[in-house]
Amino acid sequence: MYNSALIGSEKMVNIATVSLILQVLVFPLVSWSNQDFSQYENLKEPQINTMAQQKMLVVEAKGDPNAVGKDAFSLLFKAFFSLKGVKMAPPRARWLNLETDPKDEWIGLYALPLPASITALPSGITGVRIEDWDYGEVAEILHIGSYSEETPTINKLHEFIQEKGYRIAGPHEEVYLKGPGQVSNPSEYWTIIRYQVKKK
Repeated sequence: MYNSALIGSEKMVNIATVSLILQVLVFPLVSWSNQDFSQYENLKEPQINTMAQQKMLVVEAKGDPNAVGKDAFSLLFKAFFSLKGVKMAPPRARWLNLETDPKDEWIGLYALPLPASITALPSGITGVRIEDWDYGEVAEILHIGSYSEETPTINKLHEFIQEKGYRIAGPHEEVYLKGPGQVSNPSEYWTIIRYQVKKK
């Protein structure tokens, strides 16, 4: 389902464009800026790690992120803030078909992590769902810098996956740690790029 070969340069540019669009929309709204991100320093070089299943609050939107991203994240944050006493973590996004379909047909899962204790949403919240995201073994890397410069980092991660004898077994995922609204200099943006992987 997921091609473990390196994505072509055109697709890499598209992925970086998605990151730019999404984070410009989200970061002025969020409240995790004071978290300690030193735990991610080791991801400056690609790694294979193991992650547990994570409960997520998800909005699914099909279409060009330029057209649907703002509404998707607005709905996501509105639903999240209806949950009282839940600490916000950095948002994530998964792109299910960006390697195979044109941008106006991309399916994006815009998401925020939830504690396991949350099992339902307040009444009246629609267009949002709670689901579990599976992980297991993942390959991930920390990109520090502007979104327009993500391509070499993504290539580096793909090459690492190949060299370690793995194949990509899940969608392209990004975790948005630092971005516009948190730091003023794009060279200081932090984005985790991640794939589920399996041994060949």
